[in-house]
Order: sequence, then C-alpha cells, then structure tokens
Amino acid sequence: MAQIVQSILLMSLGLGTMMTFASTHWLLAWMGIEINTLALIPLMVQNPHPRAVEAATKYFFAQTVASALLLFATLSNSYLTGTWNIPLISHPAPTTLCILALAMKVGLAPLHTWLPEVMQALDLRIALILSTWQKLAPLYLMYQIPLTNSNTLLTLGLMSIIIGGLGGFNQVQLRKILAYSSIAHLGWMVIILSISPPLTLLALYTYLLISTSLFLSLMLLRAKHINSLSASWAKIPALTAILPFILLSLGGLPPLTGFAPKWLITMVLVQEGLTLMALTAILSSLLSLYYYLRLFYTTTLTTPPNNLPGTLPWRFRPQRNTLLPALAITATITLLPLTPTILTYLTW
Repeated sequence: MAQIVQSILLMSLGLGTMMTFASTHWLLAWMGIEINTLALIPLMVQNPHPRAVEAATKYFFAQTVASALLLFATLSNSYLTGTWNIPLISHPAPTTLCILALAMKVGLAPLHTWLPEVMQALDLRIALILSTWQKLAPLYLMYQIPLTNSNTLLTLGLMSIIIGGLGGFNQVQLRKILAYSSIAHLGWMVIILSISPPLTLLALYTYLLISTSLFLSLMLLRAKHINSLSASWAKIPALTAILPFILLSLGGLPPLTGFAPKWLITMVLVQEGLTLMALTAILSSLLSLYYYLRLFYTTTLTTPPNNLPGTLPWRFRPQRNTLLPALAITATITLLPLTPTILTYLTW
C-alpha cells in the first residue's frame, strides 16, 4: 500500500474518532464511528492473504450489524422523545439498544465472538489499533449515555471478565490471547462505568498504556505464537527480561501499574454493596493471570538447549524506533505510586 494512501486512512481513523468526541448529536456521532470503521478495513487487507480478507469481512459484518442497531436505537429515541441529543436519551428501550450496539462495537461479552477471530488474522500493528484506538469512540458514547438502571452494564461487565478469563486458557496464538485479554479489561471498565466514571477512565488509560507497550514489544520480537517467545532471548535479551513485568502488570499484580485500577474498582464495588460481584470479578481475573503466567514461563524459563544452535535467529539491531516502547514499558512498570495524582486529575 502506498504511503500516501496509508496516511490518508490513518488520518481518517483519527478524524472519525475526533468527530464522535466532538458530537452531541447522535447522527454525527454515528457518522464518526462509521468513518472510523471504513478507514480500518483497507488497513486490514493491505497484505491481501486469505486470512486477512476473511478477518476484514467478519469485522465488516459485525460492525454493520452493530451500526444498524445503533442507528435504529437512535431513531427510536428521536421518535419517542423528540431529541437527537446524546445526553438527553431517556427512554429505557432505546437506551438498552444503544448499550448493546456499542457493546458489540467494542467486543463486550456475549457479543464478543468476532473479536478473537479477527485479531488472530491481523498484523500486530493493525491488531494494536483494533485493541486500543477503536475502543475509544464507543466507550465515549457509553460514558455519555445517562443510565437510570445500571444492571445492563454490570451484567455485560461481569460476563466479559468471566469469558475473557476462560477464553484464553487453551490458546497458543498471542493475538488471540490478547483479544481475550482485551475483553476482560473492557469488562473491568464497563462494570464500574455507572458507579464511578473516573475509575473507568483510569482503567482505560492503564489498559491503553500496558497494551501498547506489550504490542510494541511483540513487534520488536516478531512474535505471533507462544512458541516463538521461547527464542526471544536470542533476539533482544534486555526486552525479553522486561517482558514478564509487562505481562504481570497486565494481569494486575502489585507493585506494577496494572494493579491500581483493579484494586480501586474492587473497593468501590464492595462499598456499593456488590461484594459478590467484586469477588466473582477477582476470581475471574485469576483465570486471566494464568495465561499471562504461562507466557511468563515460556519467555523466561525456556532456555537452551531447547533451540538448536543452527536454528537460532541472528541478533540484528532493531529496525524500528525503540524510544516509544522504552517510554511505554517504563510507565507500564512504575506508575503505581502516581495513581492518586492521576485519579485527582480525572475527577476534575
């Protein structure tokens, strides 16, 4: 794909999301999401092999169904209430339909089945965009919708945490594991959205940071399968030594950055009397921690002579710029002490 075409598509991705951020009208917000979706599909098939085409087709059909449902819900709200204003949606039926449509957009359970299959067939760079940037506009609209009954979001969040933990158990493709990880983390964001929106923002920013650092690390290591991590020590030893800390931060272990949102969300759920839900979410996150630890074992404890000398890759200098991964990894590991300051800025 020509550089100018790729630049136009990436600019369209940014334009669609910013258009949704700036909109208070449902139709304009819907148009922004559609621009975002249509700009990503050509990027998916820039290497036109059959699996990429299949993934783009699945993504197109899933997003089309979600967009049609969202447009139907907003039209119904306009008919029932006489307004297209996003914060003024009040009727329970259109509100629920909007939540379900946006849940399908981002891949929340039980509307998640398209996400792992699409992620598995994509390049790591496009999978990073799908896991991070493509979540922003739908989550912003969820944030803007006023809810009188939070049971829908609580149910979607808890189901996503459980399915995200169970789905990654027997997976060996790293992109599929990261897709189920994305589903579980989205569950943590949504389960607290109706109770404490600043904690949702904290969980979102933390996930974006950790996920970006992990994807950039896998790009440098050129790793797409769990077995390829066993030879990563021969490519970039320093990055291989740091990668387990990124995985543990993604799992939410202290004293790493990923621990803060899960800890604070659990405390707020207990304070709101949702102790059983908080306990279920914590136990389900242990399932996610299992496959992170499996990657940790593969990365650090698989040592020679498991790889024959003749099959070891040459240790070339990385062709990509390593400044951004270095900054992202540092923040992924060390930002826990700054959590109170960050949360103070988010509550303004």
